[in-house]
Amino acid sequence: MSASYYAPKGGHPGQDQLLTDRAVFTDAYAVIPKGTMRDIVTSFLPFWDDTRLWVIARPLSGFAETFSQYIMEVGPGGGSDRPETDPEAQGVLFIVEGSASLTVAGQTHVLTPGGYAYLPPQSGWTLRNHGAEMLRFHWIRKAYQAVEGLEMPDIIIANEQDVAPTVMPGTEGKWATTRFVDPTDLRHDMHVTIVTFEPGAVIPFLETHVMEHGLYVLEGKAAYRLNTDWVEVEAGDYMWLRAFCPQACYAGGPGRFRYLLYKDVNRHMPLRAPR
Repeated sequence: MSASYYAPKGGHPGQDQLLTDRAVFTDAYAVIPKGTMRDIVTSFLPFWDDTRLWVIARPLSGFAETFSQYIMEVGPGGGSDRPETDPEAQGVLFIVEGSASLTVAGQTHVLTPGGYAYLPPQSGWTLRNHGAEMLRFHWIRKAYQAVEGLEMPDIIIANEQDVAPTVMPGTEGKWATTRFVDPTDLRHDMHVTIVTFEPGAVIPFLETHVMEHGLYVLEGKAAYRLNTDWVEVEAGDYMWLRAFCPQACYAGGPGRFRYLLYKDVNRHMPLRAPR
């Protein structure tokens, strides 16, 4: 089945629109609905041409602690020859609309919707939109936690369409995860995957775990349990869940429910405050 990826377009609502929306910000989770991603809340970055972005997660006391996530919008001819200014930052790019020319390690890769790139720290990558249409993609950034005796992860270039999903046992194929990284590769300290629920599928218990989550809904709609609340979410919405926030899901249909998922993995818990 062909994939569908929602991307915000900005704009502003009319003066006759009700102010009420589904935005929620709590100590345990946040819901940033697609209706909040308007022109007035965009940001800009140094060394990026013809580009704006929505920041949907950032390290902040009481909010995301391990990562940041942007939805990038790059016009034709735009992009950057110096996109990442933090030498410790690793990144994942996931394309939802348009075409990106990504140059890294001396090779140029054309990424189209469903395209994925893992970029280790100091990989010296550049990105340009050489197409005629707007380019929109997710950029997830995390400070890499090096471990003595483990090498830096390799660059990964892939497309969702070429990766077979891993079916959750006992679900008859109704719940599956598309993994771009081998989960046993301990060089990686974060995973970005795509989770797919067929209509009627559920997470049948309240997951409660140490991994922090960022979930961007690519397609469909569902009822999601976050801590003590049930919330309705749809394509274009974003959810942040702090570590140990109870979570479950019911994908009622009529179509598939799919989201881009971030989580931190494979590292000891810090026992001392940063100096």
